[in-house]
Amino acid sequence: MRCNDYGFECDFVAEGEIAHVIEEFGKHTDEEHGIDYSKDALMQIILRKK
Repeated sequence: MRCNDYGFECDFVAEGEIAHVIEEFGKHTDEEHGIDYSKDALMQIILRKK
């Protein structure tokens, strides 16, 4: 997942297994952008992207 694909001017990218991507992207958006996505919300984003 690329942060800039979701409206942020940010170079962060999370890659790997789905569980790892959800964990890393969720942690990043919470810490860097102040948005706390639930794991379910992130899973839906990933599933729509495929």
